[in-house]
Formats: sequence, C-alpha cells, structure tokens
Amino acid sequence: MGSEPDSPHESSVPAATGHTRPEPQLERTVTLTGVELSSFLGYRDQLLTDLAAQHPSVVFNARKDVLSIRGETDAVRAAEELVREILELARRSGTVSSTDVRSIARMVRDGNGPRAAMTLSEPILTVRGNAVRPQTQGQREYVEAIDNNTVVFGIGPAGTGKTYLAMAKAVQALQRREVSKIVLTRPAVEAGERLGYLPGSLEDKIDPYLRPLFDAVGSMMDQDLVPKLLASGTIEVAPLAYMRGRTLNEAFVVLDEAQNTTPEQMKMFLTRLGYGSKMVITGDMTQVDLPVKHSGLRVVSGILRGVDDIHFSEMTADDIVRHSLVGRIVDAYAAYDEHTATRRSQTDSTTEGKRDR
Repeated sequence: MGSEPDSPHESSVPAATGHTRPEPQLERTVTLTGVELSSFLGYRDQLLTDLAAQHPSVVFNARKDVLSIRGETDAVRAAEELVREILELARRSGTVSSTDVRSIARMVRDGNGPRAAMTLSEPILTVRGNAVRPQTQGQREYVEAIDNNTVVFGIGPAGTGKTYLAMAKAVQALQRREVSKIVLTRPAVEAGERLGYLPGSLEDKIDPYLRPLFDAVGSMMDQDLVPKLLASGTIEVAPLAYMRGRTLNEAFVVLDEAQNTTPEQMKMFLTRLGYGSKMVITGDMTQVDLPVKHSGLRVVSGILRGVDDIHFSEMTADDIVRHSLVGRIVDAYAAYDEHTATRRSQTDSTTEGKRDR
C-alpha cells in the first residue's frame, strides 16, 4: 500500500493487584498525503465517525495531515489496515463515501484488504464528474462477469445495484462502439396491487412500468443526448411482450425485474439473442409479483447453471449500497421467511403423522 512514515507507541499498563491485566495499548499514525484533506475527511469529519462505527474500541483523531489511531493492539492494527485502504481508494478515485468505508471494512475482515482499493476504484463511467463504479466485492465480481460472459444473471435483493451497474455497462459498451444499440425491457406486472385501466395511449399505459428504466439511462448520459438516441432507436425501452419474434443483433440487452417473467417469457427472451449481442438479466427472487408464484427466473436458474458463457451472479445484503438500514430490513425479512418455512414444514409433518395413525 502506501509508504507513509508511521509512529508506533506501544505500552503495557501494569495490572492492579486482584484485577485482570489490561490489554497492551498501541498508537499508530498515518500521514494523509495525496488527497485533499477536507474532502477526504468529509463534512464535520464524517470519515472519523464512519471509522469509529467499524472499530468502536479505537480512538481516531485527525490533526492537520496526520490521523492517529489508538487502542488495544489488535484493534489498532486492523483499523490501520482499513485506514490505509481507504486512503489508497481516495488517491485512486478522488472520493470516499460511507458505503466505501463499510465495503472496505468488510473486505479487510474477510482477508481481501490488500486488493480492496483496486477492486473498488476502477470506474465504469464518469457522468457529470461523478464516477459510476462497483462499491462492494460482490458488485465487482458481477461487473467482471458481464465483461467475460455473453449472458449474465444478476440475482439479489433490492439496493445491490444489479440494474444500475448493468445500465452502466450497457452505456459503456455503446460509447466504445462494442454494440450499436441498447435495449432495455421489463415485464409489465403490478407490484402486488391492481392499478385498473390506465388512461391514455398505449405508450401512456406502459410508461409507469418502464419509467425506472428511463430514469436510470437518463442518469448515465447527457440529458440532451438521451431523447435523440431514443428517437433514433439507438436506445430502446420497451415492455417484454414487444421482444417476441425479434432477433437482437449487436445489442446490449437488459431485462429488469426478471423474477416477474413466466418460464415461457424467459425462454422467449433468451432466444432473442443475436450475433454480437450481450444480455444481462436482473431480478430479486424475494419480490415475485406474479399471480402464480412460478417465476421464470427461478426456473431458468435450475436449467442453465453450468452452461458455458452463461454466468449467475448472486448478490447478498452485504452488497446493498442504499441506506444501511435496507440491508438490515432484507436480513430481517429473510429470517422471517426462513422461520415461517420451518414452522410450515413442522405443521405439515405433524399433520402427516396424524393421518398415518
């Protein structure tokens, strides 16, 4: 990592008679070079707050361009590794968010610290001065899978960046002229409620289903350019039903909300693949809104796993980059579903036992 001068100050506090000997204390310092200090530390030193959340037993103090880390020896050494990776990421990408701190802390705990900054720093796009890049190890593996495979399934809970990163890769491929068009599609299925008959033309009726895709592509490109690309057909946003009977050549195709496809729709979509094209299919198996819970995404994962040039990327709550509370909500629902399934299984077993008697 870096070559900053360090100042270790290690001492042991002698134990009082009849008391447990305190842990050895250690202080380390890291010189914050190669970054703009006010931006690196954030508003009201937000970075120190984020660091303290990851290492509550460690004291962090920033004075000019030196960050001191003080506490029990093992905790300080782990915290120092985290600080150095964060510093390297800031040098590479220019900014560090609270999400970055959480992601790097997780990678350090998992033993992936030495490559954390490299993993998170490489941008896919730069949009209006903001870098679009993976922010977790799972997201980086997903992006690499898109680079290395023709068909990729991105499966995971809300907030893991499945669709956003797929859109970024699509725009990148268009800008590099690897494809001649982008096709964005999703099934028109209400999320657990009936909207009734929507007024207006056919375009007006399907717009609520496709609006998230319009918004996503608009955030990836110059606002003035998007309408022109839509008008010319270079970017196409359409409901899944419009894909039938087509062959999509030299296109980057993204199917969003794939958990709401039927098995027949999924087969139809996958067989639209043409020469020079790439497909990314995203979905969350915990949010199926079909009237009958028989999702094409669940079925296809059992059919195509292991097929060459097709990859399944499974993301978890650890890859969520929205508010940190979203990850805890997802975990709580998963625990509830598991508990409910266990109780249902026990009830069924009891019922079967009574019938046998």
